[in-house]
Amino acid sequence: MRRVRPQPEWPAGQVKRFRHTSRALEGNPWDDPVTRDVCVYLPPGYEESGDPFVALWDFAAFTNSGPGHLNWRNHGENLVQRVDRLIHEGQLPPVVVVMPDAYTSLGGNQYVDSAAVGLYETHIVDELVPFVGEHLNVVDGPEGRGVFGKSSGGYGALVHAMRHPDTWGGAAAHAGDCGFDRVFLPEFPAAALALSEFDGNARALVERFWRKRQPGGRDFTALMVVAMAASYDPDPGNPERIRMPFDPVTCELIPERWTAWLRHDPVNMVEQHVDALKSLRCLYIDVGCRDQYNIQFGSRQLSAALEKHGVRHHFEEFDGTHSQIDWRLDTSLPMLAGALEGRRD
Repeated sequence: MRRVRPQPEWPAGQVKRFRHTSRALEGNPWDDPVTRDVCVYLPPGYEESGDPFVALWDFAAFTNSGPGHLNWRNHGENLVQRVDRLIHEGQLPPVVVVMPDAYTSLGGNQYVDSAAVGLYETHIVDELVPFVGEHLNVVDGPEGRGVFGKSSGGYGALVHAMRHPDTWGGAAAHAGDCGFDRVFLPEFPAAALALSEFDGNARALVERFWRKRQPGGRDFTALMVVAMAASYDPDPGNPERIRMPFDPVTCELIPERWTAWLRHDPVNMVEQHVDALKSLRCLYIDVGCRDQYNIQFGSRQLSAALEKHGVRHHFEEFDGTHSQIDWRLDTSLPMLAGALEGRRD
């Protein structure tokens, strides 16, 4: 009988796990672990000597983290299987893929430094990038190092590309958070309703989330809004107090707090980081035309801002939503890796 379910019939890379203890994450307000696994994919033919390999860094979406991209799937491919196939098909050169664990008690990460979450931007740029360079044969410079991600991970890729051109030579963002007024404002009423159970105390909401046996959609929405508030508007004087951008009783916006969020919107960040963006070898942006979080509108605005400032980039809308879009990596990863030095035929 002929096999129906396709099975990989090509060489497989290997995954190595390194343990890293972070100083940047010490004292984070959630007591989240400072010692974590760093999962790294090594392609078939990887060698410790010879020409160094391009390294692509994978920023996971909210509610996920690097190790989650190694999980078995009943249908489709996990990240490692996808990279194996793309290399075998000749679409992707042999690359190293780094999958850091940036998970937090708030359900994920925006890959920025925040007194209310932890110094994850510093952790990745100043700690993990040199750590990987010391342990693996990868290009030591932005010309051979790129970052990619979806949703919150796509947001992190965009922001890192803007702020750290000496670290990243290219970035790919799939449905990366942008156009905050259309992405987050619609979620505020649900978050305010959830917070009303705790008299507006966001930390109490988070503590209850982790003790709830069956958290539902409203719980995750509220957790996400709290995580964004902690990321974009931390209180340096009291990191454990999370400041919300709205009145929890009336859901009216608090202008000062909301303005702090908007400073982190990639649409509003472009003008400050034009030179860094122009230095990139590749900037890839895509989004589904039916994205549930309205990210298509901010993505269009972001692309227009990039065009206005003469920043070369690839922007694409595809027929899809915010969900199940890993297949877009078939387009972005070859483009990203191909633009970086160290390509191996």
